Amino acid sequence: MPSRNHIAFQERGENVELDVDYVVVGSGAGGAAAAVTLARGGSSVLIAEAGPWRDPEDYPSSVYGTMRDMMDSWGATFTRGRAFWPIVQARLVGGTTVINSAICVRTPGDIFEQWKLEHGIGGDEMAREIWEIQEAIESDLHASVVPEESRGRHNILAKKGGDGLGIDSHYMTRYVRDCEGRGQCLQGCRAGRKQSTNLNLIPEVLERGGHVLSCAPVEKIVFEGARAVGVSGRFSHPQNHARGGSFRVRARRGVVIAASVTRSPNLLAASGVESKALGEKFRAHPGAPIFGSYEDPVDMSRGATQGWASMAYRTEPGLKLETLSLPLDMVAGRLPGAGALLMERLEEFRHLAIFVQATRAETAGRVRPGALGRTNVRYTLDTKDMHRFREGMYRVAQVHIEAGARSVLPCITGLPYRLGPDEIHLINEGPLDPRAYVAILSHLFGGCVMGADPARSVCDGNGRVHGRTGLYVADGSVIPTNLGVNPQSTIMGLAVFFAQRMLDDETSANAA
Repeated sequence: MPSRNHIAFQERGENVELDVDYVVVGSGAGGAAAAVTLARGGSSVLIAEAGPWRDPEDYPSSVYGTMRDMMDSWGATFTRGRAFWPIVQARLVGGTTVINSAICVRTPGDIFEQWKLEHGIGGDEMAREIWEIQEAIESDLHASVVPEESRGRHNILAKKGGDGLGIDSHYMTRYVRDCEGRGQCLQGCRAGRKQSTNLNLIPEVLERGGHVLSCAPVEKIVFEGARAVGVSGRFSHPQNHARGGSFRVRARRGVVIAASVTRSPNLLAASGVESKALGEKFRAHPGAPIFGSYEDPVDMSRGATQGWASMAYRTEPGLKLETLSLPLDMVAGRLPGAGALLMERLEEFRHLAIFVQATRAETAGRVRPGALGRTNVRYTLDTKDMHRFREGMYRVAQVHIEAGARSVLPCITGLPYRLGPDEIHLINEGPLDPRAYVAILSHLFGGCVMGADPARSVCDGNGRVHGRTGLYVADGSVIPTNLGVNPQSTIMGLAVFFAQRMLDDETSANAA
């Protein structure tokens, strides 16, 4: 529960001014990890979060409620390009950790090598430090493999299919304590088992004397010369988004931006930060489902929302395969058809399992300010990535058939509604037009990328914004490449790594 150090929406005329050592903008994986590290180091910290504070008992049970209460702009952030693909992004205390599946994957070693080769940062020393940090985070957030009793039939089927194909696959490790398998990760875990940052790290910041402003979107970073000295903004009502009182937070030692890949670049730009790299190198994992229809009921709502994965194709062709359970209302939005035809198709719901592919796309887009305070993301997969994407769909269909599915529902424009076991090869002949697929973008990277060259990056390898003092970025926007794995562990590891450097810099300055 929020403490007295939590300040929520304030009406017009009720203005807030505070002084702290560090202000952290954003409360998701990066913001919360940086904030708790600074607080443990003895610094006073304030977290400014654009969205409201919600406790598990207040989480909605429907997807409609989730979009209304938890998503950024009702989930209406889309890419602009050849296809309009939705971007998964939360807006509440805890950020996207509240609505994701809390999947725990350490940063692969080849990523640090790639960063060193292409961006002049990273390397073996950084890898060792990040992995040590990630090990500690796993302990703090109770990382564990999905327990047998909570796997649900859809995850067990996927493991059977992966094993039958001879591909390396596994039950997931997630930041979940004693998962009950309710299948509601995407709406927020009402049982409080998922260790989202609003339940773990942020309460610790408050216990250590820190502050949280919720419903408090930051509008500007305040500078004195080149030095960041605070932030300012106005409260926003959690239901009607009416503007409330103003807030201004002075930061004696530093400002940490962790507002997300879709928000951090625009906040820096609105505050006068100039860089050719700002908003560039946006990347993501475009993904799409294949439905498998099974003879016996599957009942996706029973068991972990996501509990199985394979990274056998991460390097070549560049894919990750996963399970994903969706509630009935979301399935209805993904199956083709309407009216009586759609109702007839939904009668099969209990017999459906969903396996998805996430493409390790190399395509880079850009993030820019949009109208009415929204974000404009320009992004269209190139032909090479569309080949990867289509192959991912075929690989997922293979897992279904090997697991015993009587048919698959590809949901690809131009292909039949249903494909039998001997027909899934047709997926390899499917369209390369992104408009033909019911896809989403998750696992976002870039926009404030780190690197050694200020002409090609926004931050250095310690998260410090080039050309500025006391300004840091500590979220997925600093990641300059596509990881090919779920990024929460990498984001948290980097945020802690950066925060430790901030504390080290303080110690050195005090000694001098």
